[in-house]
Amino acid sequence: MKLEELLTVIPKKTGKYINQSALAESLGITRQTVSNRIKNESQVTIDELKKIEEYFNITLFNDTSESEESLVYIDYYTDVFASCGSGNIVFSEEKIKLPIPEILINGFSKLKEYSMINAAGNSMAPTIDSGDKLIVEHWKGEQIQDNKIYVFCFNNEIFVKRLSKNLDEIIIKSDNPEYRIRTISGNTVNELTLIGKIAGVIKNLG
Repeated sequence: MKLEELLTVIPKKTGKYINQSALAESLGITRQTVSNRIKNESQVTIDELKKIEEYFNITLFNDTSESEESLVYIDYYTDVFASCGSGNIVFSEEKIKLPIPEILINGFSKLKEYSMINAAGNSMAPTIDSGDKLIVEHWKGEQIQDNKIYVFCFNNEIFVKRLSKNLDEIIIKSDNPEYRIRTISGNTVNELTLIGKIAGVIKNLG
């Protein structure tokens, strides 16, 4: 779930209007931090959801002891890393099934296919940090949505970046301003293989 979505979800639960200042207070951060995170399409961690539940005295999602209906079981590829830097090669495809609360998956649909991999590097910070787990909505041939974050393969390496399409070229952007914007154009575009769109980020709390 994106931080911005809470500004809609919380009022539905409480019956009261909630602004960025109230959301910031519930999380123990500044309003400016909330504003910046909304701009960067920041995801909410499970710990943050618990803070919000306690502050507003609401329930945002059920745990496994309460309801299996709120969970979706997805494949987690423990040894697959998408690079937030210069690229990483896939070493293996060992996977396990993990239960994930549906509320953590943006635009969740039972008709869509999801999996989870790991992030490595800092080019997408602060939106995605090294060690975060990435929930990927598998690509089914849809058009690239400008400025959304995608996982893709290029030159046998897996990356996670923001993508935009402009005529016959693809623009690749990082959230970390230290990394320059890159483009892929001409016949090289055909060498880029989309894996999927990022539908959720589970922050590394270790």
